[in-house]
This record gives sequence, C-alpha cells and structure tokens, in this order.
Amino acid sequence: MSVWEDVVGQERVVAAFRAAAEAARVAVAARGGGDSGAGEAIVAGEAGAVDASAMTHAWLVTGPPGSGRSVAARAFAAALQCTGEVPGCGVCKACRDVLSGSHPDVVRMATEKLLITMDEVKTLIGEAQRRPWTGNWRVILVEDADRMAERTTNVLLKSIEEPPPQTVWILCTPSADDVLPTIRSRCRLVTLRVPPADAVAELLVRRDGAEPELAARAARASQSHIGLARHLATDPGAWERRRRLLLAPISLRSVGDAVLAAADLVDAAEAEAAQATTERDAVEKAALLRALGLEEGGRVPPSLRAQVRQLEEDQKRRARRARTDVLDRAMIDLLSFYRDVLVVQLGSDVEQVNIDLSDAVTQVAASTGPRQSLARIAAIEECRERLRSNAAPLLAVESLMVQLRPQA
Repeated sequence: MSVWEDVVGQERVVAAFRAAAEAARVAVAARGGGDSGAGEAIVAGEAGAVDASAMTHAWLVTGPPGSGRSVAARAFAAALQCTGEVPGCGVCKACRDVLSGSHPDVVRMATEKLLITMDEVKTLIGEAQRRPWTGNWRVILVEDADRMAERTTNVLLKSIEEPPPQTVWILCTPSADDVLPTIRSRCRLVTLRVPPADAVAELLVRRDGAEPELAARAARASQSHIGLARHLATDPGAWERRRRLLLAPISLRSVGDAVLAAADLVDAAEAEAAQATTERDAVEKAALLRALGLEEGGRVPPSLRAQVRQLEEDQKRRARRARTDVLDRAMIDLLSFYRDVLVVQLGSDVEQVNIDLSDAVTQVAASTGPRQSLARIAAIEECRERLRSNAAPLLAVESLMVQLRPQA
C-alpha cells in the first residue's frame, strides 16, 4: 500500500513526485543536521541516489478534468510529510492524516463556490507563514486555483515567489494557462494525462467495489474521467438519465421542443444538486444555531442575523456550483455522443465511446455531415463556457438545444 495507489495511469508524474519527496527528505535531514558540515555530509552521501533539484517550493499540477489532479497533489503532500522508510508509504500516521484531511500542516483549499474570494486567499497566505506544527513542511494545497480572479491571484504572487523555507505551495488547474504567467513562471509544472480506460476500470473495482464489466463500461463511457466513471459505476439511475439526455436532441422537431428539453435538463440538474446539498445545508445551519445558543426554528436576535445570513449565502453559492457541475457533466456526455457521430462520418477506426447507443449514432451520422457535427461540438463547448462564466443556465441550455435540433 502507498499513497500513489489511486493516482492511476500517471507513471511519469508519480516518478517526479517520488523524486521530489526523496529530495525533500534529504533537505530536511540536512536542515536538522546540527551544523552546516553535518548537513553537507548528509547531502553528499545521498547525492548518488537523490537529485536535490528534484524538489522545489511551488508546484503547478495540471491535467484534463477527471485525470486525478487533486488526488496526485494530495498524494504528494502525504509523501512530503511521510515518516515511513520510503516517502509516501501510506501506512504511517502522517500519510493517513494527510489523506484523511486531518494533518495540521497541510492546508487544503477546495472551494464549492464559483470563485475563491480575496479573503480566503489572504487566509492561505497567513497559513503559509506559519512554521510546521508536527510535520517537516507546511503544505498549502489549492485544488481549484483556476477559480481565482486575476486580482485575487496577484495577491498570491509574493508568497509563492518567496515563501518561508519550510513552506510548499501546490496549485491545481486544468491548464497552465488558467493562472497568470507570473505565477506560472514561479512554479514547477507537472502535467497529468488522460488515464487509460483499463486503469480507471481497475481503480473502480479495487476502490469502489464495482463489477468488472460495469467498471469497464463506465470507464469507456466517461472517456476515462475518474469522477464521472465512479458516478456511472455507483449510481443505479445514472445510465438511464444519461441515455435520455443523449437521445433527447434527436427527437427535437421545433424550437418549442428545444426550449422544453432545456427546461427539463436544467430542472433535473437543480434537483440532483439539491439532493446533494440539502441535507448538508440543514446540518450546517443546525450546528451554527447550536453554537450561537439558539433553538432551531426560533427567533434569531438582530445581533446574530449576519452570521446566519452569511451561512445561507455560502450555501446558495455552493448550490449554484453544484448545479453548474451537474450541467457540465451533461455537456461532457453530449460531447462524447457527437464525437462518436464524427468518428462514424469520417470512417475512423477509433473506438466509439457510446457502444450502447451505436444505432442512434449511426442514424445521426447518416442524416448529417461532418460540418454539422463539428458545429454541434462547438455549440456544446460554447455552452460550457457560458455556464462557467455565470450566465443564466436556462438561457445557455436553451440556445444549445436549439442548435442541436436535427433541422439546425
């Protein structure tokens, strides 16, 4: 067992992080050697096996959605704090604490809102200035660095450029272009690839207990997106919802049909998001009221209403983020369908994603041409961009459905 077990299909990245963790351990030994001579002796003794330049103070972990950026970053953080014989053993208390999110020296920022706020970034900077409590490093892990506005990102620049000697920054984004060039130039870039489908299927079987056949099907249908594959492998109703979504554009006959289909999709997304957040919202509000010494359902004094209102606003932002994520997942599924259509139209020998919908794919491919398929793929990407830019979801999806009609 090791911290790298869930980092699937990323051998090159794992090798880079392992080398960095080993170099970091040598640096810690040198730092604690008592005097400079002892430190130099330790480094020299390890020089044949460890490259000191493998470690640096700031990392930018990139990769397509579903490739496992956050998993790889957490595994690296665990390897840096590891106290076992080999960095990243996965057995020692430090490794287990990091992976469970309870290590005091690993500060993790993973927003459930559309944007990371300036105040949250300033809090991170303050955390970065602290010395480690129990571990060897103070690790600041930002899993959604692409969700910072430019003005907010600028605040990070000084801390990333010149952090304290025992602080390590790890930023995760889909692409290196998602952060400012000034930030990018001060980080070491590590890029994940799309993992092989069989590696994703093996992970679903091992970690989630999925049936091998279902796991392989889910890995292919999700195009090796680990999160989507897990959703398909563990949610009994996910396949039927996906099938209805992909077949809906074929049956559209008018603009009115497109508008109704868009409304159904947005309503379904809101229902799924509400199902995921409602119970948690209620638990959070009850906990806050107890902390304030209030009874649930009772009157909130004016002096305490601001705190309750702030929680409700945060929950609304989280609900919007959840709805956007559900809609984006639907867009990815639609992209896979028209990708298959284009594969058939071009006569490519590339394996199709939606094997169970091969008849529908063939039907659409025969009734349209590659130009129409490319236009529909572009329309889906445009809709995704609009959803990410906080456009009205219903209007964005209505526009898409109108463009996906067979007559369009």
